[in-house]
Amino acid sequence: MGFEKFGRKSFTAVTKTGKFVDLLIEGKVEGTTCKKCGAKFFPPRADCATCLSKEMEWFEMPKKGTLETFTTAYYAPFGFEADPPYTMGVVDFDGGLKLFARIAKEVKPEDVRVGMGVTVRPLKYEDGQVSFEILKA
Repeated sequence: MGFEKFGRKSFTAVTKTGKFVDLLIEGKVEGTTCKKCGAKFFPPRADCATCLSKEMEWFEMPKKGTLETFTTAYYAPFGFEADPPYTMGVVDFDGGLKLFARIAKEVKPEDVRVGMGVTVRPLKYEDGQVSFEILKA
């Protein structure tokens, strides 16, 4: 499987990291790490941006992180008109690993704070598409 099931709108069907979508369907949020230099990446990469190695392997994202920053969008581009308002944030997992995602709808925007403990989970949309989202820990 490629990326045709990823996100609300998929713009690419084939990628070397297509396993990412299969893992989300299985209930796992994973990134890649370089076997040669140890650099970690999320979203996953097929090739290392640090040493250019193609020797990559999958790893499960940490269970807990800290919300580094966030914003609430009240406007969305074509294809996402029904989504606003929604809140997005950046999660910092120690060691330089970061993740950008939407914050789960059940987390009220007024309850979101920089520095709060968060976790990440896979998300399955009603139409069969998959993604991932941030939750309060």
